[in-house]
Amino acid sequence: MSRIMAIDYGLKRTGIAVTDPLQIIASGLTTVESPRLIAFLKDYFKKEVVELLLVGWPTNWDDTDTHGTPLVRELLLRLQKEFPAIPLLTVDERYTSKMASRAMIEMGMKKKQRQNKALVDEIAATIMLQEYLGRSGR
Repeated sequence: MSRIMAIDYGLKRTGIAVTDPLQIIASGLTTVESPRLIAFLKDYFKKEVVELLLVGWPTNWDDTDTHGTPLVRELLLRLQKEFPAIPLLTVDERYTSKMASRAMIEMGMKKKQRQNKALVDEIAATIMLQEYLGRSGR
């Protein structure tokens, strides 16, 4: 069985989430420094089979580009070049960071923990992946 991976890409950090091999549960994997993302993925793909990469697509309320949209465009081109055998799919990432912060509050995390932006990014990737699983009927 293979996994699905979600990537919440940012200029400094990238949150990553994956499914279990049966593609039932989405779990946060880690947060990596964005310049190290490709190296991290190469290493991860040596150990695990990933059949689909979901990449968060940043847009504003009115569907216009955000400051992050050009960065994600570049990332998509790099991912296609580095990992041509793995399909890519963009997913709406609007509000995932706010949803992650709210989830952290609901989990009872202390304010200091909630200020950990790396953890917010990882949870945001998990939310994107869980939403995808829910929509795709998995």
